[in-house]
Amino acid sequence: MTQPLKLIDDAIGEHLRAAEAAGELRNAPSWGKPMACDDGYDDTPAELRMAMKILHDAGVVPPEVEALHRLAALRRAAAEAADAPQARELARQASELEQRIRLRLEHLAKGAL
Repeated sequence: MTQPLKLIDDAIGEHLRAAEAAGELRNAPSWGKPMACDDGYDDTPAELRMAMKILHDAGVVPPEVEALHRLAALRRAAAEAADAPQARELARQASELEQRIRLRLEHLAKGAL
């Protein structure tokens, strides 16, 4: 007779049961208190929460946040540009990126991926 494959969920459950039996969980400062969800979870559309949670847990920045960082960098570069033509070009790139970000966020708000 073969042993069934042990799933990670089973192992986690065993560890939690052992910690609860030993009283470790009750000693935690957050025991019995609501979880603090101040990471934008409630502001994220329901259909995107799992995907964003997976990205967050993996240390991956969502593409929209990455684009906002690029936008800020373009605006700084435009403000610090040595000459007017270069500043105008950087400002144009920033404007185009800002429009793409706005459209993407609008689509996300409507639930379209």
